[in-house]
Amino acid sequence: MGAKGEGTRARLVAATRVPIEARGYFGTGLNQVLAESGAPRGSLYFHFPAGKDQLVAAALAEAGQEIGELITSAGKEHPDALAAVRATLTALADRMELSGYAKGCPLAAVALETAAGHEELRRVCAEAYERWQQALAALLAAEGRTPAAAEAAAGAVLAHLEGALLLARVRHSRLPLDQAARTVEWILAQY
Repeated sequence: MGAKGEGTRARLVAATRVPIEARGYFGTGLNQVLAESGAPRGSLYFHFPAGKDQLVAAALAEAGQEIGELITSAGKEHPDALAAVRATLTALADRMELSGYAKGCPLAAVALETAAGHEELRRVCAEAYERWQQALAALLAAEGRTPAAAEAAAGAVLAHLEGALLLARVRHSRLPLDQAARTVEWILAQY
């Protein structure tokens, strides 16, 4: 595929990421995505022959990769796992606040809507969450925790992070994420 084709595909994915994060799978229409991307309908089905599910899966995978890279990058930029997790929470709070609370977890809305009925989308979300947990576990293992303790602590931190994102978005306040950043130290001390 040429550069033009890759550009069209990238525009379609980017135009899908915004509404699925803000309104979920069922609140995102293909006409809206086409209008936002500027791509013709034929390009949508050329790049995503399976239609909306395939397009949304690509958007979720890209968003999941982005957050995974955010966690990994925070680990490289900060001296310890606690500082890296706090930096990740701050970055997510800033992202949410800048979007007027339209953005939260880029997977959550679709994950909740489709977990029981869209196996491909459930799988993409599960894989992204697993990558995030593994990125967190790598930070924790680098500090000397056993693999089992690092995995358990990463799971607890990820669950805490997801809950804080939900509460912050619903309340239109970064306070739950700021509070989560303060309580991560207690969570990590348990493992």
